[in-house]
Amino acid sequence: MIKNIPGTNFFAQNIFCIGRNYAEHAKELNNPIPTSPVVFIKPNSSLCFDGENLILPTQSNRVDHEVEIVLVIGKKGKNILVPNAHEYISHLGIGLDFTARDLQDKAKDKSLPWSIAKGFDTFAGIGHFQVFDGNVLQLSNLQFHLAVNGEIKQKGNSQNMLFSIPQIVSYLSTIFTLSPGDIIFTGTPEGVGVLKKGDSLEAVLEGYSTLSLGVVSVE
Repeated sequence: MIKNIPGTNFFAQNIFCIGRNYAEHAKELNNPIPTSPVVFIKPNSSLCFDGENLILPTQSNRVDHEVEIVLVIGKKGKNILVPNAHEYISHLGIGLDFTARDLQDKAKDKSLPWSIAKGFDTFAGIGHFQVFDGNVLQLSNLQFHLAVNGEIKQKGNSQNMLFSIPQIVSYLSTIFTLSPGDIIFTGTPEGVGVLKKGDSLEAVLEGYSTLSLGVVSVE
């Protein structure tokens, strides 16, 4: 089912995600610093929303949280220039990219794709989005954080991205035609950690968006 993006008039289309976009996060997972954006895609069925629950899949013994700035594309674009990229962003919000880390590690060890580790139902949490006012300077100073059971676990600022938000939009548009309702997860800072049944998650993009999720297991 195609779902409405909270706070927008768009239905969710493609979900593009950027990996290893903060140097300290790449280091904490012993990954090399990328020289170009690392791109993966989540299915539309992975979306979940404020007030809902992350469902821990039976196939995994380790699911990690990854808080991220998320943006929504507002108009069709292809081969977008970096200086013009902000014109294609309609809304900003906060999101949680969840990873079945054990499944991802197994796939990486065998040089296999790791889509399964990122694509379970509820593995793409998004909050209520707010309209982006077009201020491109603001995109380089967005602060966000995640608290697990009331304790801050991740804090980030977009100024520390390896690839800026305009660069991400531009790069993606050289490969994919971007369309209204496309959702882009822009990468997570250091501090990712393991979740367990009963955890409470509170993610915030300051001035824009909040997201609260519980954590449950399959009954």
